Amino acid sequence: MFSTLIDCETLLQHLDDPAWIVLDARVNLADRAAGEAMYRRGHIPGARYADLERDLSDMRVQGEGRHPWPRDDDFARTLGAWGITPGTQVVVYDAEQGMFAARAWWLLRTFGHQSIAVLDGGFARWNALGCPETQELPGVRAAAPYPATFDRSLLFSHDDVIAHLAHGGLLVDARAAERFRGDVEPLDRKAGHVLGAVNRPFARNLAGDGRFKSPQELFAEFAVLLSGRTPSDLVSMCGSGVTATHNLLAMAHAGLVGAKLYPGSWSGWISDDARPVATGDA
Repeated sequence: MFSTLIDCETLLQHLDDPAWIVLDARVNLADRAAGEAMYRRGHIPGARYADLERDLSDMRVQGEGRHPWPRDDDFARTLGAWGITPGTQVVVYDAEQGMFAARAWWLLRTFGHQSIAVLDGGFARWNALGCPETQELPGVRAAAPYPATFDRSLLFSHDDVIAHLAHGGLLVDARAAERFRGDVEPLDRKAGHVLGAVNRPFARNLAGDGRFKSPQELFAEFAVLLSGRTPSDLVSMCGSGVTATHNLLAMAHAGLVGAKLYPGSWSGWISDDARPVATGDA
């Protein structure tokens, strides 16, 4: 079972395994249609396309950020439509860094599915190694809706975050430092960060070759961030609950399990002007 990361070489050996399903989660936030267009131009053989907004979010929800968490029954049907059952090994990839694949990973993990792994290095490394790709769409492998619901104890609401900070909890923002400080804000109507949050940009989880750092390196870095706290004391956030899951994946890869996600994140936090914001360093 692969439950955090998997390398391209291992996936290549299992492309014809009927117990495995691959998901393509590539996204271009500046162009809503670009992700699926990339998929149709070429993808890992057998991969199904997982759209960030259609499949991995519920865009009908208001006040919960740019990518609201999906409903249990909707996500159960989505997994069933992809042919995923509790016994399926799922592998998900995006273009390279893993931030969108990590969103799918965390969705399945909080839904109780353990055999879910992100392709380390993504489609960029798959291509660099000369692994096969295709434009052929996979056949239907539909199953019954997945028999599970989300573990809500791992998902923090706005009020949960307020209470968490009031009790000295650790809130970690995965956005780039310049967005955290409020120097720039390309996506949301306000710049800055949640008052009391600290910053760990998700890109720090990656080595120079675009793959994740070793579990030992990640453990050491997150141990400094936790500063004596347990992983369950950490809540991860970002702009809309996407790149925040990259930090959760990195922690799990390092054996640090129990951290939570604030799905609404910055874009949800600022939906109420009464919530306090800050700029500059933490």
